[in-house]
Amino acid sequence: MTKIHPVAGFLLVEPQKQERTTTSGIVLPESHQDKPQQGKVLAVGDSTFIDGREVKSPCQIGDIVVYREWGGKEYKEENVELLLLKFDDIMAIIK
Repeated sequence: MTKIHPVAGFLLVEPQKQERTTTSGIVLPESHQDKPQQGKVLAVGDSTFIDGREVKSPCQIGDIVVYREWGGKEYKEENVELLLLKFDDIMAIIK
């Protein structure tokens, strides 16, 4: 899908929009929703070194991850919004 390969310490993630419905069944439009904080990992950069220690990616291609709300840098490719995230921005992997 993409020709982007993240550099060491970064991941490429496709945010997943989640439809929000109130308890009474009303579907909220996108303009009333928070930014997605969950997405699918499309590419993984190499390990990086911090304070002389090797830090490997916490996830693999295809994993669904939860990331920090304001983490990463948005990137648009062929009308698809993608995010470049640091390994540190990943908070959880959904199994």
